[in-house]
Amino acid sequence: MPRDIACLIFPDFQLLDMSGPVAAFQTAGYALDEPPYRIRLLSQTGSAVRSSVGVTVQTESFESFNPATTPIDTLVVAGGVGTRPPSRIAAMATFVRQAAQTCRRVTSVCTGAFILAESGLLDGRAATTHWRHTASLQRQYPRIRVDGDRIFVRDGAIWTSAGITAGIDLALALIEDDLGRDAARAAARELVVYHRRSGGQSQFSALLDLDPPSDRIREALAYARAHLHETLSVERLADIACLSPRQFGRAFLAETGQTPAKAVERLRAEAARLRIETTQEPIEQIAPGVGFIDPERMRRALLRVFGQPPQALRRAARAQGVPAH
Repeated sequence: MPRDIACLIFPDFQLLDMSGPVAAFQTAGYALDEPPYRIRLLSQTGSAVRSSVGVTVQTESFESFNPATTPIDTLVVAGGVGTRPPSRIAAMATFVRQAAQTCRRVTSVCTGAFILAESGLLDGRAATTHWRHTASLQRQYPRIRVDGDRIFVRDGAIWTSAGITAGIDLALALIEDDLGRDAARAAARELVVYHRRSGGQSQFSALLDLDPPSDRIREALAYARAHLHETLSVERLADIACLSPRQFGRAFLAETGQTPAKAVERLRAEAARLRIETTQEPIEQIAPGVGFIDPERMRRALLRVFGQPPQALRRAARAQGVPAH
């Protein structure tokens, strides 16, 4: 029997947050005798729902939909500007909370995580969302462990993913969980995408462009950028911000969605990648120059942030014609 995949959308949803996962689930059946998934599109009112780009999609109303009599295997909650403010998502959050009682899995793409958060399903759990909204998610829902470093996060039966195209990575991971690695690879080939980025791979980094609201955190970040080759402990950065280490850690996380240690690692990894791709410096020389204790620490950080070791980053840059000096 095909598994029922229900995708929840709303006015001003992000079209790719819905269409990306739906396409992945659809293509998973191309190499099989029977389609493994059946897709349903739900909204509060039913009928045609307009996306943020103006494309409308026909749906059925979740208010007349009974998950107890029509079981949903996996609920996928799309993201988009329609997820804000919280008053707009109260009814959807209620439905998600009820559906979770019978669904095998509940998932979100991008800012769909705000709907899951409003439902209470993410309380005490690890979750992610689009990098631009991680700090906001953490501020609004402090009981969630927001991890802005991940393409997707699985915490039990709850899966959340980063923005836009990360919904495809999420769907391929779900397909692999259901049908195995070969089925997920086959679906990826049909979609003409890389098999899938690992959930542990980092999102696009915006740390170099962060503009925290408080001067103190901005000054600490500016200091860190200018002194990457030095020891950057929480205590040292807290001194720059004129806060106690505990106050600084809390304020930094609330304003950036990152811990200070994660932020420093990301800044160093970005600086290392730039030198790896644009210079001929030995890897052993780059590592201490950007603050890593040794090349192995840098290699592990680059794998976490970019999904590739230094040698692979350098080869890719050369293949793309990036000039080295």
